[in-house]
Amino acid sequence: MSQEEPLVGVSYRDGAAWLTLTRPERMNSLSRATLQRFGELGRELADRREVRAVVITGAGDKAFCAGADLKERQGMSEDDVRAQLGLYQTQLGWIAASRVPVIAAINGVALGGGLELALMCDLRVAAPHALFGLPETSIGIIPGAGGTQRLPRLLGEARAKELILLGRRLDAAQALAWGLVNHVSRSADSLLEDTLEFIRPIVEGAPIAQASALAAIDASFDTSLEHGLQLERLYYDACLTSADRREALAAVAEKRRPAFQGR
Repeated sequence: MSQEEPLVGVSYRDGAAWLTLTRPERMNSLSRATLQRFGELGRELADRREVRAVVITGAGDKAFCAGADLKERQGMSEDDVRAQLGLYQTQLGWIAASRVPVIAAINGVALGGGLELALMCDLRVAAPHALFGLPETSIGIIPGAGGTQRLPRLLGEARAKELILLGRRLDAAQALAWGLVNHVSRSADSLLEDTLEFIRPIVEGAPIAQASALAAIDASFDTSLEHGLQLERLYYDACLTSADRREALAAVAEKRRPAFQGR
């Protein structure tokens, strides 16, 4: 990767790893190098047990991510595009499968692959001026990074079809009303602080319980209710035998906040 290629910046604050798309001049679009950098960071974070949450955001105040780098894509063959779509799975797949909650802090437009990136996350916080949409059908394609699968799971079939087939765009207030985002910050300038406050119960919570809850919820989409209930019991047992559970009981008895260690 050359020095001119875009990177995803990483920093750590209050128990969370912050990944920042650093291409504001290109609306933080997803180039091949950006996708590969995401994959590298995902592999690095998998071993950082002190990280209790991951937050993904964009540099600047205009765009969270405007989707694929269309300038780069103009020079791609059909096979190149197919390979690029594969990178969304191989390099971004860890986001949906993360053992810790992943939160999108959406600081501007989230269009196309940018919205699909946000949909991979467990929770979404938006600045008041954020804008959301999947405009792919208007340019002769469909969402290719999971949008046709994750959006109906989140919003339901009718809402997903409305967004995808009509190319409709939602502002932050509409996205909150539809359930596309979980929280809207007080202002664009307060997005960072509001996101930290919103996820405080996560970074101060019990990591084993949170990982088990995420795994159980994710499993519910791929199995029958009966099998899902059986899986829920298995994930519950992982919490039941943890030191964190014993610490929670001791904290209640001693009238103090629990100090979870992820053990």
